[in-house]
Amino acid sequence: MPTDISLFQRRRPLTEAELAVIPWLKLLSLDERERAIEDLKITDAQPGDFLCRTSRPVTYWFGVIDGLLKMSSDNAEGQTMTFTGVPPGGWFGEGTALKRECYRYNIQALRKSLVAGLHVDTFHWLLDHSIGFNRFVMNQLNERLGQFIAAREIDRMTNPNIRVARSLAALFNPVLYPGLGTVLRITQQELAYLVGLSRQRVNEALTTLAAEGAIEVEYGGLRVTNLAALRSQVF
Repeated sequence: MPTDISLFQRRRPLTEAELAVIPWLKLLSLDERERAIEDLKITDAQPGDFLCRTSRPVTYWFGVIDGLLKMSSDNAEGQTMTFTGVPPGGWFGEGTALKRECYRYNIQALRKSLVAGLHVDTFHWLLDHSIGFNRFVMNQLNERLGQFIAAREIDRMTNPNIRVARSLAALFNPVLYPGLGTVLRITQQELAYLVGLSRQRVNEALTTLAAEGAIEVEYGGLRVTNLAALRSQVF
């Protein structure tokens, strides 16, 4: 299994194509953009790799260029609570970076992923110099608050169909995950890890949601056809 050190060793500068999908770069002035690009690095995380671990100090602000990550934490009894998945386009950890504190959650790759990182010092430099960057981070924090409130709600739901539906809806947040569109490349096993159900029960829920016209199951993923239905609690 790859280690955190190997992740660091595999880092490299981003290509133009990879830079083009980072939403907040477009909000920066020329000088700010050059400073950010000079600092940005990307690494390839293998399934099971940890980008962040509970109690470790923050060093980077991360964003998913490609792949799928899981944000979770473990309680004193060793039980794991999954907060959310992070699909392509998602940047995370801004609250921890703002406070320069230790992580209170784990971030783990569910599949092979390309993850970019901006050093926390450059993150704070942009906060001090860029209005556009400040607005982006403020919107992120606002949406993140709603996301975690919803995650607590989902975790207490007993109806598997609603649990799967609401978890899927959270992955299609246009503010937190811009550019995702209507198709999410995710396997039923990956979704089971995020939702906290068996793959068989997730399959049953997806079949029900497809019959209701909320989604279409495709090879290697699914297409959302009715996001409002996914966000509803009644099917």
